[in-house]
Amino acid sequence: MSLRHSSVLLITLLLSACAGQPRSAKPVLATPHSEVPKTSSVSVRDEAEKTPVSVADEAPKPFDLTRPEIVAFIDAVSTQHAIPADELRALLGQGLFQPKIIEAMSRPAERVLAWWEYKDRLVSHERIARGREFWNTHRDRLHAIEQKTGVDAAIIVAIIGVETNYGRNMGSWRVLDALMTLGFDYPRRAEFFRAELEHFILLARQESWDPLTIRGSYAGAMGAPQFMPSSYRRFAVDGNVDGNVAHSAPARRDLFTDWDDITASVANYFTAHGWQSGQPVLVDASVPTELLDGLDRRNLELDRTVAALRASGVSLESTLPEEMRAMLIPAETQTGPAARIGLPNFRVITRYNRSVLYAMAVNDLANSLR
Repeated sequence: MSLRHSSVLLITLLLSACAGQPRSAKPVLATPHSEVPKTSSVSVRDEAEKTPVSVADEAPKPFDLTRPEIVAFIDAVSTQHAIPADELRALLGQGLFQPKIIEAMSRPAERVLAWWEYKDRLVSHERIARGREFWNTHRDRLHAIEQKTGVDAAIIVAIIGVETNYGRNMGSWRVLDALMTLGFDYPRRAEFFRAELEHFILLARQESWDPLTIRGSYAGAMGAPQFMPSSYRRFAVDGNVDGNVAHSAPARRDLFTDWDDITASVANYFTAHGWQSGQPVLVDASVPTELLDGLDRRNLELDRTVAALRASGVSLESTLPEEMRAMLIPAETQTGPAARIGLPNFRVITRYNRSVLYAMAVNDLANSLR
């Protein structure tokens, strides 16, 4: 996340919004979502017509707690979870609308970067060197977790490296402000972020946090692995140095400073989403031009088989089973269009962040660390 210049900052802001997944217990206002949104607009009412630039020029300001959507949120959360409405009003009354969050959400770097540009920024020499240093420091716990869960230690390290540069940049926004700003003044995905705000309130109570002190990304992702509140509640675990994972997920799961909890939680997330131990993530391929022209980086489904790819003229050097599910991924190089083949473990990485560019970066960083 600590990259150079303004274009790199946009990638940083984007990657911070990760690990937002369906919840184990559906909150009253939530609908299932498997991704954190990567675009934004502004307000439900008069803010809706403003451009990102004009909104960014505003100063942070308190929310009007008499707004109908905020009143409805307080009433629903209070009723569903037996939290006094006055307590919720006292908390939300300290939240601030942050216009710069709207500006950040409006400029997703992935929409303008080719794969080779994205890779240059995320799989840098510095990030590789820091990743090797991180792996050496935590080698014993990473080995133990890999043995326990089957999740590749290199993938765990790469996730933390891409997300926060190994814990160096975990975000500076108050999570309360971020989730209120997007939950009440971002119409396109307001329901998603209100559900995350609900999860954050519950998480703070479960973990005995002061919710006014918790900081994270502009989208409310927290800790070294950048878990959204719903993912924190569902997938964060209490790990210890010998690699045992307490899947009952007790309180005091610390994804900010406790590397046992951090690494075990990333592994638990991948296990829960179907990681296949010892299996590849993706393979390179030679793809006919007519197939390259029709590729869509928004596709995250394993919509083909290896046999079907070969039948369509795709050439790959691999002993993969013919029946294995796969997807063709656009992977532009400096010399022109190209593609790679994503496999089931590739799709698992996209459950962490719904982006083929992100998943390729994690894979390539992991390969560079081995």
